[in-house]
Amino acid sequence: MAAGIIRRLDEAVVNRIAAGEVIQRPANAVKEMIENCLDAKCTSIHVIVKEGGLKLIQVQDNGCGIRKEDLTIVCERFTTSKLQTFEDLASISTYGFRGEALASISHVAHVTVTTKTADAKCAYRATYSDGKIKAPPKPCAGNQGTQITVEDLFYNVLTRRKALKNQAEEYAKILEVCGRYAIHNSGISFSVKKQGETLSDVRTLSNASTVDNIRSIFGNAVSRELIEVDCEDTSLAFKMKGYITNANYSMKKCIFLLFINHRLVESAALRKAIETVYAAYLPKGTHPFLYLSLEIAPQNVDVNVHPTKHEVHFLHEDSILERVQQQIESRLLGSNSSRMYFTQTLLPGADCSSSEVVKPAANSSAVPKGTSDKAYAHQMVRTDSREQKLDAFLQPGNNPLSTAPREAPAQGSARPMEGAAGPQDAEMADVSALVQTAARVQDTAVPGGLRDSGHLSPKAAPPRKRPREDADVEMEEDDSRKDMTAACTPRRRIINLTSVLTLQEEISSQAHARLQEMLRDHSFVGCVSPQWALAQYQTKLYLLNTTKLSQELFYQILIYDFANFGVLRLSEPAPVYELSMLALEDPDSGWTEEDGPKEGLAEYIVEFLKKKTEMLKEYFSLEIDEEGNLIGLPLLIDSYVPPLEGLPMFILRLATEVNWDEEKPCFESLSKELALFYSIRKQYVTDEANPTNSQTDSSDSGSTKWKWTVEHVLYKAFRTHLLPPKHFAEDGSILQLANLPDLYKVFERC
Repeated sequence: MAAGIIRRLDEAVVNRIAAGEVIQRPANAVKEMIENCLDAKCTSIHVIVKEGGLKLIQVQDNGCGIRKEDLTIVCERFTTSKLQTFEDLASISTYGFRGEALASISHVAHVTVTTKTADAKCAYRATYSDGKIKAPPKPCAGNQGTQITVEDLFYNVLTRRKALKNQAEEYAKILEVCGRYAIHNSGISFSVKKQGETLSDVRTLSNASTVDNIRSIFGNAVSRELIEVDCEDTSLAFKMKGYITNANYSMKKCIFLLFINHRLVESAALRKAIETVYAAYLPKGTHPFLYLSLEIAPQNVDVNVHPTKHEVHFLHEDSILERVQQQIESRLLGSNSSRMYFTQTLLPGADCSSSEVVKPAANSSAVPKGTSDKAYAHQMVRTDSREQKLDAFLQPGNNPLSTAPREAPAQGSARPMEGAAGPQDAEMADVSALVQTAARVQDTAVPGGLRDSGHLSPKAAPPRKRPREDADVEMEEDDSRKDMTAACTPRRRIINLTSVLTLQEEISSQAHARLQEMLRDHSFVGCVSPQWALAQYQTKLYLLNTTKLSQELFYQILIYDFANFGVLRLSEPAPVYELSMLALEDPDSGWTEEDGPKEGLAEYIVEFLKKKTEMLKEYFSLEIDEEGNLIGLPLLIDSYVPPLEGLPMFILRLATEVNWDEEKPCFESLSKELALFYSIRKQYVTDEANPTNSQTDSSDSGSTKWKWTVEHVLYKAFRTHLLPPKHFAEDGSILQLANLPDLYKVFERC
C-alpha cells in the first residue's frame, strides 16, 4: 500500500477552514463585531439583521474609528492593535487580540467597512473579500465611529448555509448574545432589530443600570427577585459581582450569564457548583437566573484556549469556585426570610398521593341507588349552583352582591345584540374623547353561526366539536339574498384557505383532553382578580389564569370562525392617527427620538392600514374608512366588548408586530394581536374598591360588571369553545391549589 503524499494546503483553503472555526453561525460574527465596538470605547451600539443574519448584519458604533491607513490590512489575518508581543497576552485586557475576527468574516461573506476617526475630515468606506481590500478606501459622509456591514454570510460554504436554514432561531441567538453584552455593559446603549422594523427587539439605554437592563431583556418576573452578590479575595487575586435570583424564582432552564475579565464565557464547573447550592432551595427540576462577573488577575487567566474564545482557563479554579459557592449560599440564606410557594400542576384524573384514599366510584357527585358504596364527606363534590360564590364573603354588608350587573348607562356603554344579557360598560380613560360610546351591532352583520346565547350552532361548530359535512362546499353566489338562510340570518362562509386549515389543525393537535374535560365540567367559584379566578372540578380546587385562557379562546375563535364575524360598530369613528399618537405617548410603546417624530410614524400607520382595509374587513370584520377612521371591530362572543382602553396599543401593534409578508404568519400573528386586545387584562379593568374606603355605587358597579363578564360570558365560553393547549398544564396557567381528601388528612391530625 503506497504512502499518501503530504501537500501544503492552498492559502485560500486554510483561511476558509480557519474562518469556519471562528464564525460558526451569524451570532458568532455579531459577537466578534460587538467586542470590537467595545474595544473602541463606544457608548452606543446598533445592530440591524436581515434573514437571521444570513442576508445582512450591520453593526454600528460611535467609538474611536479606524485610521484610513489601517483600512488596507484591517481584514487580513493576525492584524490587531491590541498586542505586539506574546508576553502581552499575560496582561491582555481587551476582547480581541488575535486579529482573526474580521479576517474570518471576510472569507465567508462580503464585508463593507465605513469608519471615521475624531480628527478625520470625512469618513472612508472600503469593501473586502477573502481578507483583501477590493479597491482603495473612498471618502464618504459618516458619523464618528465604525459601521461594518456583512452581507451573504456563508455564500461560499453552502453546507453551512443549508444547516442554518432556520432564520428565526439564528435571530434568537443574536438577540441572546446582544442581550448578555447589554446587561454586562450597563453604561452603553444597545439596539437590535430586524431590517425594516421600527421597534427594537433588544433596547437598553446608556444611563440604565444593570438591573434595568435585566428587566428590559428578561422581564419583571426576574428583576424583582434579584439579589446582589459581591465579594473579593486578595489571596486568590479575584473579585466577583453580579445578580442572582432568590429562592422565590425558578425556571425550567438555567440562564447563566458569566463574564470573566469582561469576556462572555462558559464554565460547566462553575454552573454545576452554583446549581448544587440552589438544589436545597428550588423545586426539583427548576433552575435560577444568574449573572456573574469575575475579575481575575490577567496573569492568572489563559484566554487563548478556544477559537471563539468562549472558554478560558484560570489558576486556583477550585478555590475560586468554592469561594463563589460560599458567597451565593450566604446571600440565599440571608434572603430566606420570606418565601412564596407554588403548587405543581396536577392534571384532572392524574394519579396523586390521595389515590388510595379516594375510591374510583367516588369520582361522580352522586352515588347510584342500589349500591352499598357509601359516599364519605371528603369524597363529596358540590354541584348546587345556588351555593354562595367567593364574592359573597368579600362583599361589604352595605352593598349586597347582585347576581347580575346593574343597568348600563345609555351613553358611554356598549350594547350587545338584541336579547343578550350582560354589562358592556367599556369606558376608556385615555380614549374617551375618541370613543365616547362603544359599540352597537348591525343586525345584518351577525353571522348565522352565532346564536343569541353566544354559542355556535351545530352547523357552524368548528371541527373540534362536530365535523361539518359541507366543509368543501363553497357559497354559490355573491347575491345578498343567496347569502341569507330561510331564517333570514347570514349564511356561513366556508373557508378553504390552506393556511387557515393548517392553523386549525395545529390547534386541534395541541389540545389537552383532560384540561378540556375539566373546563367543560368545572364549577365557577369566584374571581380573585381580573387575571385570576378559582374553579372547582370534582374534589379539586384550581387557580385559573383568566388572561391567558381568554387570549387563547379569542385566538381559537378567530381561526375557527375565520371570515365569519359580526361587527361591533363604533357610534363615533375613532381616528387611527389619534389612536396611534396616544399609543406612541405610552412608555410601553418603546418609542425613542431615534425612531423619528411621532407624527410621522402615526401618519405612516394610517396610510399602511388603509392599504390593508379590504383584507381586514373581509376576513376579520375590522373596518377602517377612507378617512383613516376605525369604525368597526369584530364581534367574537355575544355580550362581550373588548376593553377599549387597549385600542391605541392594538392599533400600533397591528402595524408593527404583524407579519404582513406571508399568508399563514400574517393570519396567525394578526389573530394573536386581536386575541391579546380582546383578552381580559388587569391593567384595563377597573380595580376593586379599596376596603378601607366607603364603596360608592359606581365603584361597586364597575367591579361587579367585569366579574359578571368573566363568570357568565368568558367562563361560559370556556366550557364549549376552548381547546386548552398542552402547555397550559406546564406554564402555570392552570394550578391545583387543594384537594379535598388531602385537606381531610390535614385536619384529622388536628
